Amino acid sequence: MVLIKRYPNRKLYDTVAKQYIALEGIAELVRQGSDIKVVDNTTGEDLTAFTLTQIILGQEKRRDGLLTHSFLTELIRSRGEQIAALKNSWLSLTPFGRQTDEEIKRRLQNLVESRELSEQEAARLNEKLVSPTAVLDRESGPMQTIDAFIARNRLPTRDDIQRLYNQIDDLSNKLAEMIDKEQ
Repeated sequence: MVLIKRYPNRKLYDTVAKQYIALEGIAELVRQGSDIKVVDNTTGEDLTAFTLTQIILGQEKRRDGLLTHSFLTELIRSRGEQIAALKNSWLSLTPFGRQTDEEIKRRLQNLVESRELSEQEAARLNEKLVSPTAVLDRESGPMQTIDAFIARNRLPTRDDIQRLYNQIDDLSNKLAEMIDKEQ
């Protein structure tokens, strides 16, 4: 996790690299797969969603239509509710979601072939992992094996995905606040 502190003068400081960083530098860290957290140096307030929104808006200024005029208009009209609706279905509707499901199936099959999982366990896990509404019971014994597998293979956990959902919610709220301020 790369911790970035935002100072009152709006400067951003990367505590890992021990240097000031621009929004584009943060965007590059995200593109490279780094998890980031931006906090107000004085209050400790989490500014990650706000900063990511600034990056998206800055990219939008420099490019032709990453976000279409009609999408932005509907987003304003719905006060961010569209993002929340998209959040709930993004995995099943995007190529990334389908790729994720395929990767889960492939890895489970590899575990069956290497005899680390039985066919029945793999089928049960496949059903739970590819279903966006599945809820895994972390109290049960087999979950320790699953957690170990997830950690060993550096797969995103449900907590990681929930954290992303929370960041999307925060981004929606900040965007709605920014829109309200402009009106």
